Amino acid sequence: MEKTYVTKAGDIEREWIVLDASGQTLGRLATRIATMLRGKHKPLYAPNLDTGDFVVVVNSGKIAVTGNRLDDKLYRRHTGYPGGLKAITLRRMLEIHPERVIRFAVKGMLPKNKLGRQMLKKLKIYADAEHPHAAQQPRTLEN
Repeated sequence: MEKTYVTKAGDIEREWIVLDASGQTLGRLATRIATMLRGKHKPLYAPNLDTGDFVVVVNSGKIAVTGNRLDDKLYRRHTGYPGGLKAITLRRMLEIHPERVIRFAVKGMLPKNKLGRQMLKKLKIYADAEHPHAAQQPRTLEN
């Protein structure tokens, strides 16, 4: 009789992966990052455990978007006061906070619970090509 293997927290081995975002489409890049953060690219994937890797994204300000999305896509937030709805376009967000664009896209693709918040903490995003994670010996993935 064959036994079913159940992944345990002690079996998880995490890697550090570097992705270069320059010239990549936002949605396709975010999907790839979310898959690696969840651990779905590994044979030990379990939906109830965080089996994913650490992901370092560099050049986040150089992503590509299609169509009129730079001016049409809005990021909205509310201050909590009457009439306090604030909106900012994708073009402006890329100018002032390019890291947030990728973080918001990936956050929407992760589970909306404690596990998803734990996975999002393993995402490190930088606007330029420099990152302080050389000591972890990250593996660079080709586009």
